[in-house]
Amino acid sequence: MEAAQKFDVAQAEDYRQAPHNVEAEQALLGAILVNNEAFDRVSDFLLAEHFYEQVHADIYSVCTKIIRTGKRATPITVKTFLPDDLTPEFSMTQYLARLAADATTIINASDYGQTIYDLAIRRKLIIVGETLANEAYTADFDSPPSLQIENTEKALFELAEKGRSDGGFVDFSAALREAVNMAGEAYRRDGSLSGLASGLVDMDQKMGGLQRSDLIILAARPAMGKTSLATNIAFNIAKAYEPEVLPDGTIKPANGGVVAFFSLEMSAEQLATRILAEQSGISSSDIRRGKIHENQFSKLVEASNIMAKAPLYIDDTGGLAISQLAARARRLKRQKGMDLLIVDYLQLLSGSSAKSQANRVQELTEITTSLKALAKELEVPIIALSQLSRQVEARDDKRPQLADLRESGSIEQDADVVLFVYREEYYLKGKMPQENTPEFFEWQAKMNEVEGRAEVIISKQRHGPTGTVQLHFNANLTRFGNLAKDEYLPEQLE
Repeated sequence: MEAAQKFDVAQAEDYRQAPHNVEAEQALLGAILVNNEAFDRVSDFLLAEHFYEQVHADIYSVCTKIIRTGKRATPITVKTFLPDDLTPEFSMTQYLARLAADATTIINASDYGQTIYDLAIRRKLIIVGETLANEAYTADFDSPPSLQIENTEKALFELAEKGRSDGGFVDFSAALREAVNMAGEAYRRDGSLSGLASGLVDMDQKMGGLQRSDLIILAARPAMGKTSLATNIAFNIAKAYEPEVLPDGTIKPANGGVVAFFSLEMSAEQLATRILAEQSGISSSDIRRGKIHENQFSKLVEASNIMAKAPLYIDDTGGLAISQLAARARRLKRQKGMDLLIVDYLQLLSGSSAKSQANRVQELTEITTSLKALAKELEVPIIALSQLSRQVEARDDKRPQLADLRESGSIEQDADVVLFVYREEYYLKGKMPQENTPEFFEWQAKMNEVEGRAEVIISKQRHGPTGTVQLHFNANLTRFGNLAKDEYLPEQLE
């Protein structure tokens, strides 16, 4: 008997309840029912799912819907939408009246809300930790530890960013609010764009900026300038960054954004040199060879001082696996924030699983699918550069088409937007006829038309029109810019 009693005591000591505070939940709900202003103090971060007691979650959910329709949430209005049989001793009407009667003031509402939220996060952490331990004990021999680390890191990132560790259905009214908020942001933002402004006006107008959660494929044949266009966009956005502090203390960009650039082909120094050339107006080849005079050097220093302030982060690790890239992106988003992710380029990434690595098409399918999922998870646009197949060179018209995307149809399928860079000047240069012949003068006239011009062909766009955007391209500075409109040029005398 004594042994049994000892066993019962030991079991009771080992048993631990999940962290919660019922009194804080009751105090907050009482404050809301007495004065709906209490809801405004917690609605930015507190959701019904954060309550420990299901009845409290139901009451908060009903209050949320009533208040957001412009009506008052009181014990009388709330009880209409809840079942009345709470317990044999208590009806819902009596419980709501008791909550309101015990409420003191709304001053501590935000503190109560924060307590409830913090305890909910702790409960989620316990679930993540238990899942981690259980999976580590029961892992299959073909399931590498790196995959478990990636899944755990993803769960922790979602928990840190949004206060949840799993997906699920979203109420349509919540999605609708997000859409209206996005329209409001576009109205307030420079250029009236719903997405990030790339700094290239005609392209932004056609696309509405770079949209959150979009996977944007930027493809071209070698020497067309796709890396240059990506670096131009990256620096334009980073340079325009203006942080705005929201009421809940989080930081959100009013304009521009924090940019992450995964450069699998070029070193960070080479990328920096390109951007330095573009910003200073000095050829990158002159910078590398030191062929600059004193005035140019002062321009170089001035440009570098401006560049140093831009929130642009470069990772030039070669041979990254898609799982490694995702883990590093999550880390940067958590530590520094992130509003745009660029990958240069797609074909240099490797898959995570051994099965996909055995088949290049399967591997590329895994990579594009993972990038699209990452764009949704981080809620940022991802620009992934891609090579095109050589079949472009065999055609008379060398403008790229969707069928030219190399190695896998998954690139076209997973992408929200597909952009092609095309410069006719590059191809025309190699067709120069003999000088002082009729063909030469015809060629020269054609060269004058296309010199310094580039086309960005929007071949696919889920939420907008397709078409072609004309840009200016300076080959010496590897710089894309807005093309001057004919109507803005000075009149020329015939």
